[in-house]
Amino acid sequence: MSYAIVGFGKIGQALARAFARNNIDVTVASRRSPEELAPQARAIGPTVVPKSLREALKADTIFLAVLFDQHLDVAKALPSWKGKTIIDVTNAYGVPPEDLDGLPSSAFVARAFNGARLVKGFNHLVAATLATDPVVEGGHRAVFLSSDDEDAIAPVADLAKQLGFAPVKLGRFNEGGALVHARGKTWGLLIFQDLFKKQQ
Repeated sequence: MSYAIVGFGKIGQALARAFARNNIDVTVASRRSPEELAPQARAIGPTVVPKSLREALKADTIFLAVLFDQHLDVAKALPSWKGKTIIDVTNAYGVPPEDLDGLPSSAFVARAFNGARLVKGFNHLVAATLATDPVVEGGHRAVFLSSDDEDAIAPVADLAKQLGFAPVKLGRFNEGGALVHARGKTWGLLIFQDLFKKQQ
């Protein structure tokens, strides 16, 4: 399984640190060139490899860590996303619900990534918290996962465990997943909740 992070701002770099901490290879890409990303990637660790967007999108599992309004630009980079899993780390805070056709933001994002399996996850923590070691005194920091494709959640949950997190499955986007979606200028109830659980 190959992994990429698209978007290398604070959240993208926090995710990269989780991969580096566990010695798992990950490709990173953004609107900046690989050469521009290289110093930051090197500072995080040798398993973090900057590449072009086109190269990064060859990965099986892709973290979408761009600003919400940039997801369409990423989606246009491939004609089909069949066989890919997208982990939607975006937050649509401040986006009017009518601009999302009344859908939860991840359901709206999923429409843009034709053929992909899309899982909402890793979006409820601020970057500084996400960047720290998720294993504290025997507990593992929770990450919440939701999807309208139930089969898509299991491999993402496995990855979360490899990265040291405790995955918590919330179900479909419009059910438990609503707890980690912003709606207009209202945050979901689980956003910013830094919770821990014992790993199973």
